[in-house]
Amino acid sequence: MVETLLLDARTQMELAGVALAAAAVLAVPLGVLAASMRLLRPPILALASLGRTIPSLAVLMFVLPFLGVGFLPAVVALTLLAVPPIAINVDVALRGVPEAPLDAARGIGMTSRQRFLQIAWPLSLPVTLAGVRTAAIEVVASATLATFIGGGGLGDDIVRGLQTGDATLLIAASATVAALAFAVELLLGAAVRGVEARA
Repeated sequence: MVETLLLDARTQMELAGVALAAAAVLAVPLGVLAASMRLLRPPILALASLGRTIPSLAVLMFVLPFLGVGFLPAVVALTLLAVPPIAINVDVALRGVPEAPLDAARGIGMTSRQRFLQIAWPLSLPVTLAGVRTAAIEVVASATLATFIGGGGLGDDIVRGLQTGDATLLIAASATVAALAFAVELLLGAAVRGVEARA
């Protein structure tokens, strides 16, 4: 049982890791667009807010007719779940950057690109990483649902425990999911505090 749990935990983290990376690639530009272009901000944030209200299982079932079953559709569904909190936090973080350092940078002749990369983005990192942390915890936990579309992970063990009445397997798999989510929370929480300390 231990070996199976370890293998499924690895799959769980692979699902979560790939989905989180893909979500960051999509969400950061969306958040930057929302923060920098007033006309685009309402539709982007509306879509992001809508994404946060859709249940995880519903997202998984939504991709099923288009992508079938397996690892890839599970990653796509988890990516869709992870995009909203990251995009929203990037927008909030960039709009919350104080004007004083930006004005000073403008005064010494820095270009808009330089102001973004050297001033705005570093100052926005703590809030941005908080969004990544929220997304990561949601994705690690929601990855258990990937079992319903053949994505694997610890959800397989939870379902198997329920179907066979194996309380030990059910508890062990559930505890492993909780431990993984807690470990991610601790790791990213430390990263946020580190960035805040250097800001």
